[in-house]
Amino acid sequence: MIRIPRVLLPLALIAALAALAGCAKREAEIKVGEYGSLTGSTATFGISSKNGIELFVDNLNAQGGVGGKKIHVLVEDDQSKPEEAATAVNKLIAQDGVVSVLGEVASSRSLAAAPICQSAGVPMISPSSTNPRVTEIGDYIFRVCYIDPFQGMVIAKFARNTLHFSKAGIFRDNKNDYSVGLANYFAESFKGMGGTIVADEAYSEGDQDFKAQLTNIKGKKPEFIFVPGYYTEVGLIARQARELGLTVPMLGGDGWVSDRLLEIAQDALNGSYFVNHYYENDPNPIVQNFVASYRKRYKSTPDGLAALAYDAAGVLTHAMQELLAKDPKAFETLSGPPNADQKAARAQLRDLIAATRDYPGVTGRISLDEHRNAVKPAVFLGIENRAYKFVATVEP
Repeated sequence: MIRIPRVLLPLALIAALAALAGCAKREAEIKVGEYGSLTGSTATFGISSKNGIELFVDNLNAQGGVGGKKIHVLVEDDQSKPEEAATAVNKLIAQDGVVSVLGEVASSRSLAAAPICQSAGVPMISPSSTNPRVTEIGDYIFRVCYIDPFQGMVIAKFARNTLHFSKAGIFRDNKNDYSVGLANYFAESFKGMGGTIVADEAYSEGDQDFKAQLTNIKGKKPEFIFVPGYYTEVGLIARQARELGLTVPMLGGDGWVSDRLLEIAQDALNGSYFVNHYYENDPNPIVQNFVASYRKRYKSTPDGLAALAYDAAGVLTHAMQELLAKDPKAFETLSGPPNADQKAARAQLRDLIAATRDYPGVTGRISLDEHRNAVKPAVFLGIENRAYKFVATVEP
């Protein structure tokens, strides 16, 4: 028989009570994972998304959370690298036991992480990965943004029907799933509308010198250049194009969305246009409440990625509230030990996310189609004097 010295009994009791308290705390919260590029080449993507999720969750928790449980978001930095995204999500699921995962912005990183979520039966909602292949990974993968076929089509339509251009140059990042896919969808749509692609050049993320490709594009005399890349390179591309005397407008997708875009480009993008997911001066009270709350907390204006991340957190927690109302036992099981009941509860959560219809988001009313993609409008913004202006909203 093992005898515990009397002097150690209080310590043993304290340890036991602490363990019980820890269990109670874990059961009183719902752990959600988030992965994003907090550092690396596209750090503003991850920081904006983190801010949007944090703002939504903190506001929700201040109102009591979901069913009295607080949402606890565990954040992992993927350093803007696909391989780190996979590592981050593996940790969130296997070690941290998260109920669901929010992320990523970049399609290449979502594509690296989504198979892990699918295999584990953990719902993943990407706020802003637009490559169609992301949700094709499986039925546990969702997004709250429009997809590249729609984005490419509306940019082509805007160039052809609004700006009345017929000759396009394309400058794509050939190592980026998002950029390659969006370039292809744009080209297909533009040619289908009677336009011509007179030049199609490529660069790689991280490049600093684009003058050789831009010189080739200039020689083909396009009326505009479509640059479906990320803000890090787009700003430099624009400046070098102007230095070469290539003054035609540039058009872009939502990869341009960052406060740093105009810092890098300076005046080089004046007269250009890009697609965004919302406009901060939209008079909709949902938008204005979000913008005011974000500015008060972060002392900056939220970009489209912050708004999408805010909406992704909203769609997820709305599904949790639906699960609580429909099946309280399953809701409790979500955060319980890993077993068949927990797996079934997460499958129910998956089904409720998939059933999202007309969720009133900052980026518009969100409904998910049969492929788990959001059906929603795109917003065109123009650039003048290092500032953005609203141009048009295009409905799906």
